[in-house]
Amino acid sequence: MSGIKLKAKAKDGVVEVKALMNHPMETGQRKDTKTGEKIPAHFIKQVDVSINGKEVMKAYWGPSVSKNPYIAFECAGSKGDTITLSWVDNQDEKDSIEDKIG
Repeated sequence: MSGIKLKAKAKDGVVEVKALMNHPMETGQRKDTKTGEKIPAHFIKQVDVSINGKEVMKAYWGPSVSKNPYIAFECAGSKGDTITLSWVDNQDEKDSIEDKIG
């Protein structure tokens, strides 16, 4: 099961996309309170969104994005189209979700 919640609704040829991604988004600057050691950086570095296989949004992120990031944007599309959102982080972990636009 994906750690992404995705909602996409179409109206008059415009799709409103909202997504919440479950990720710790560590900067690499915080220290573990018990050991005093720095917590390693762990953050989403790229987010890709496509509709029917055509890229509609790409984002490049760094360690300054908050834990469990949320994005919202609009793009062209129609009800019933297939939307896919995927991300990859700096530790090569990945997640993705695919759904139909409502």
